[in-house]
Amino acid sequence: MALTVQRKADLALIMVVMFWGTSNLLTKVGLGDLNEFNLIALRFVIAFILTSVIFRKRLMAVDFGTVKRAAVLSLILFCVFIFATFGVRHTTVSNAGFLTCLSGIIVPMINFAFFRIKQDRLTVISIAMAIVGVWLLIAGTSITFNLGDILCILCSVAFAVHILVTERLTRQVDSVALGVIQLGFVGVYATTFSFVLETPTLPVSFSNWMVVLGLSVFSTAIAFVTQTVAQKYTTATHTGIIFTFEPLFSVIVAYIFLGEVLSFRGYVGAILMLASLMLIELKSQFGKVVSR
Repeated sequence: MALTVQRKADLALIMVVMFWGTSNLLTKVGLGDLNEFNLIALRFVIAFILTSVIFRKRLMAVDFGTVKRAAVLSLILFCVFIFATFGVRHTTVSNAGFLTCLSGIIVPMINFAFFRIKQDRLTVISIAMAIVGVWLLIAGTSITFNLGDILCILCSVAFAVHILVTERLTRQVDSVALGVIQLGFVGVYATTFSFVLETPTLPVSFSNWMVVLGLSVFSTAIAFVTQTVAQKYTTATHTGIIFTFEPLFSVIVAYIFLGEVLSFRGYVGAILMLASLMLIELKSQFGKVVSR
């Protein structure tokens, strides 16, 4: 059976989440050598240079409207990474992975509260399953709240806003150019803050250079351009639910590199989250027949 455009977009977003599932671990390692704004600046400047070279022809055709939209998106994204990076500094990789995924729950809530967009029954069931799954994962790791946890929750709120704004702005302009310029703006903001509030440096070891490059190429350049393009062909609700799967990939990375193992409740939560994704994808394929 041929894949629909929306299904391809959803699969692309799953790839993005896989990259982001490793980013908290890489960020934690990178912060051992660099300050927060310094790390964000390197991450986004390198990502912008890479993507601007790849998509240089599309950037040459950019109009002022695209630049304005990118400026709006980049301010929101910068807030996302301020909360996320400082959050990872003050909490564990596992906590950060779990709490930053709350955007999947917040997106439909914002849609309903501010735009009066009602969610169908199957979507509500999928969201409920994802909520229970996240809770079981959290309970399975005995999470305790601290400053880092609060910052990660604020990251989720900011990212939910970013998802919704991206969905609206990408339908009016070249989504690739919008995504690339967005990276450049965040790099400029972070570099400015780093020079004002910190003493900018470069990584001192080969391993930390690999961390920065991993964050720049996979978790930033590929991920955010893919997200920007894919969201043009799917919905904010689908995007939000798919993004709740970031903790699963964080768990896999933690198991491979740190030897961490989930509790029984954690595995039940993981299964529920996977089931919620299957349910929302089933709705996408069969539409009204399934939702009856």
